[in-house]
Amino acid sequence: MRRLTPVVILPIFTLLAVVALTAQTRYSYSSGQSISPAYEGWWENDDGSFTMFFGYMNTNWAQEFDIPVGAANNIDPGGPDQGQPTHFYPRRNPFLFTIRVPKDFGKKELIWTITANGQTERAYASLNKDYAIDKQVISTEIGGDLGSLRDALRTNIPPELNVEGDKERRVRVGEPLSLVAVARDPDNLPERRVQRGQAPSGGRGRSEGDNAGRGQQATPRLPAPSSSLAARSGPGLRFSWMVYRGKASAVTFTPDQMKTWMDTRPYANSPWSPPYVIPEPPPGNKWIASATFEEPGTYVLRGVASDGSLFTYDNVTVNVSR
Repeated sequence: MRRLTPVVILPIFTLLAVVALTAQTRYSYSSGQSISPAYEGWWENDDGSFTMFFGYMNTNWAQEFDIPVGAANNIDPGGPDQGQPTHFYPRRNPFLFTIRVPKDFGKKELIWTITANGQTERAYASLNKDYAIDKQVISTEIGGDLGSLRDALRTNIPPELNVEGDKERRVRVGEPLSLVAVARDPDNLPERRVQRGQAPSGGRGRSEGDNAGRGQQATPRLPAPSSSLAARSGPGLRFSWMVYRGKASAVTFTPDQMKTWMDTRPYANSPWSPPYVIPEPPPGNKWIASATFEEPGTYVLRGVASDGSLFTYDNVTVNVSR
């Protein structure tokens, strides 16, 4: 007589829970993963030309890359160099640069190719109507204005930015380079305000407790729980330097600069990091810093001004000798 093997039947809700848990699993990596170039979208300019927006996603939380323009970092046709970065910070770096194309661009494509950790990824940029964006879309994509969707953001004016001095400079290794930038928000939109549960911050945007400034240790106030899983950035004018081209690990900024990439970890010195509060602008809206280089080479430093929804950039090329 054949013996039947007992079969265990799981309740249907248990099976569904297991499937759902598996589907929602997300893994984080410090290194070893690829970079995905991102085509963010386009809008039409007053003269009939079009502006295409690009950024990237470095899947790694710690590993940064220096990928020179060439076979592993190219935009074609018309490239390989069309102003893309060669230093890649961790995680999401949205709306980082633009390419202007003529009004007769038609159905052509630009293809940005990046190879990192032996993996090649591409972004395909076209004027397909599905990729049309406006200022409100940009704000939404970066979690700007604390995640607001208000229509006023469609008419937002980006910050005005002027980096004083020559656009190309020369210094020696170990010699501080003075950097002075003036940034203003012409329409104060989105207006500066503090998220519920946060306290005014110090120079680096860290939240401080009631005892701060009285000789006692500050007790951080944790932010209110987010109603969205998306990263959010507070409103208010801010400015920061980043290394756009060149070896970032060989560059030291004084004072330390808030991150321009979307680091969402608590206390990460990032506008997307709770409980970060955007510091008040310095006197005269003049940000003063210095950069020191440990290795010779050619670097491009990018100044980034933001009102929390839109970005304005200005570059300085630095030739560093021994």
